[in-house]
Amino acid sequence: MRIEKLKAAYDVDVQTVHFPLHADTPMDGQSLEELFAGRGVDMEAMYTRMKGMMDEEGLPYAKRTHTYNSRLAQELGKWADTQEGGEAIHMPLYQAYFVDQQNIADIELLVSIAEGVGLDGTAAREVLEKRTFKDAVDADWAKSQGYGVTGVPTYVAEGQGVVGAQPYDVLVQFMDAVGAEKTG
Repeated sequence: MRIEKLKAAYDVDVQTVHFPLHADTPMDGQSLEELFAGRGVDMEAMYTRMKGMMDEEGLPYAKRTHTYNSRLAQELGKWADTQEGGEAIHMPLYQAYFVDQQNIADIELLVSIAEGVGLDGTAAREVLEKRTFKDAVDADWAKSQGYGVTGVPTYVAEGQGVVGAQPYDVLVQFMDAVGAEKTG
């Protein structure tokens, strides 16, 4: 993945800041037809574009029919990042949503994903039910709004940003422009 290549090439500290993409999506999901109704979105073209970008990254990507509220998944991911080995949760969350078309607002699914990467399921359930990381994700949402984020991924450093899935050479130019130190 591009970000892994950047981390190997530059001395950078990469931090995930969550973003409220379609935050008003109901917890039980919504069809993409409903989400984009009246916007003139060509669903097939959108899928083809996204599939091409994911293929370039070596990521699986399925043709989705629904979108699901990602808020609880973001809270779980924020918690997981505080746990040893917790960063492993991000790919299974991606897989559940973008490949398997599962509802990542479902607590049972999220607990199962957490357990699947070796995290404590009881602790994960508690985090989700008590909304322990709600404030941390709220802070991320505020930070992303402050950065002017309008899409994902967005890369921000030294007050500058690059929006969207960019070719690796664009990210290298960005790193050089903000004065990131190269490794080796």
